[in-house]
Amino acid sequence: MQRSTDRVLTTHVGSLARPEALLDTMREKEHGRPYDADLFARQVTEAVADVVARQRETGIDVVTDGEMGKVSFATYVQRRLDGFSPDSGERLLPPSWQVEIDAFPDYYEGYLGKYSKTVAPMQSVACVGPVSYTGQEELQTDLANLHKALAGVSGVVEAFMPSTSPRGFGRNEFYASDREYYEAVGEALREEYLAIVDAGFLLQIDDPWLIEILSDPTLEPAERDRTAREHAEIVNHSLRDIPTEKIRLHTCYGLNHGPRIHDIGMGEVAPYMLGIRAGGYSFEVANPRHMHEWKIWQDLPLPEGSVLIPGLLGHAQNYVEHPELIADMIGWYASAVGRENVIASADCGFSSRASYAPEVHPTVVWEKFRALSQGAEIATRRLWA
Repeated sequence: MQRSTDRVLTTHVGSLARPEALLDTMREKEHGRPYDADLFARQVTEAVADVVARQRETGIDVVTDGEMGKVSFATYVQRRLDGFSPDSGERLLPPSWQVEIDAFPDYYEGYLGKYSKTVAPMQSVACVGPVSYTGQEELQTDLANLHKALAGVSGVVEAFMPSTSPRGFGRNEFYASDREYYEAVGEALREEYLAIVDAGFLLQIDDPWLIEILSDPTLEPAERDRTAREHAEIVNHSLRDIPTEKIRLHTCYGLNHGPRIHDIGMGEVAPYMLGIRAGGYSFEVANPRHMHEWKIWQDLPLPEGSVLIPGLLGHAQNYVEHPELIADMIGWYASAVGRENVIASADCGFSSRASYAPEVHPTVVWEKFRALSQGAEIATRRLWA
């Protein structure tokens, strides 16, 4: 993992809006209806090439494929794991969501309607047999598309590929304990993790579930602590022997773009986050419930060799952040952990699910990226003056 050795590097979290024509084909595919598989493959390849080129045009140094071929940052993996079947039980929202919905029912009545614009509803699944990885072909297509796209642009510092953590997409009905179940999922996903690194990319683990565990109001504090530590152990085991400098960990407060008055503080999260072995830690900052929390890093030591990847672009609103503010925020973190240990990023993905109405309008995302690059240039002049 490259560091900000002589200038502030820029990146983001992963998902970007898919082109509408690709969404049309993906919708048929996800609903099990007839679709043109060759057309879908071409559309994904072209979409990856386009978003990689546009990331560089807007000044992003560490790029990715935008998750063009995935229906969701998390549930895509349901297609790549064996041992699951559709879950006949009621799909429940995470407990942290329910607390907010109960507090602001009128707001959420309208907000939740946005999910009608996704290409397919989220499928709830249950584990009914031994878990194994069967997504080799899809994964190799993703890796090949990113390699091909990178060959067509210059100036890329590094490339990463997101992969989900072993939690949050299926219920256990097979293993004797949830820990045994998550360990089995982690062992299966390890094949994907290894393949991404072996292909020469940084591996990003998408893990909103850590904060969800720590936010769960149905658990007593001691149980939240035990479960979060167990979760970190399981993720670490799935990452064993992968060089730390090849791993980015992304955790966030989820895709709930609401009032968020029940969010726990980042100071409560960070010690558990740092317990997961990674070379870079990505987390929310532009979220105004957490912008002030940069101060925790004045007293909290980073693991040796690691960098912070604070999210300085909001993924829940269409304002374009001012480059001067971005530069100021970079300066906050640089003052706490050192300028070389900060890579400027975004709070979360900009289209976490394949949707005709992504979280932030695609035209706005590119302007946000330009602002991030401009802010990084201003911060570089300040920090390396």
